[in-house]
Amino acid sequence: MRKLVIAAALVVAVHASPARAEVGLGAFVGEPTGLDVNIGLDHRSSLDLLLGWYSDWPHNVDGGAYGHVTYLLTPVVGQGRSVRVPLRLGIGGAVYDTGGRFTDDLHLAARFPLQIGLMFRSTPLEIYFEVALKVTVWQDVHDHPTVDLDGGVGLRFYL
Repeated sequence: MRKLVIAAALVVAVHASPARAEVGLGAFVGEPTGLDVNIGLDHRSSLDLLLGWYSDWPHNVDGGAYGHVTYLLTPVVGQGRSVRVPLRLGIGGAVYDTGGRFTDDLHLAARFPLQIGLMFRSTPLEIYFEVALKVTVWQDVHDHPTVDLDGGVGLRFYL
């Protein structure tokens, strides 16, 4: 019996693939603009973190600090010879300050992004496009629309 357990453990160990989270580091330009980290949770989901600047154009010329955390699900991945095209849907939350550095004019929002990426097979780069419905659920100062669209383009390098 002992030999059978050892043999089964060896078979599992040989065929098991190590768990490895894919991490993408990059930048996002648009509304908001900032540094982006994408952490792969499994084959079809990831956690996206962004910390940066929110211009709140055309409502506010100065803008302020911005951060979001979003869970992304990838229901469809198109396959090409040199590129993969993932379609991602997400849900998350954002905190932003239209007056500066997370001190006054604080806003909390739910966000619902749609991303389309171009992941190159020959290099660990991805260019992605995002549009997100942002629903502000709490405002320190009522200087921002409750429902708004954000969007832009990003670039990630995967480690």
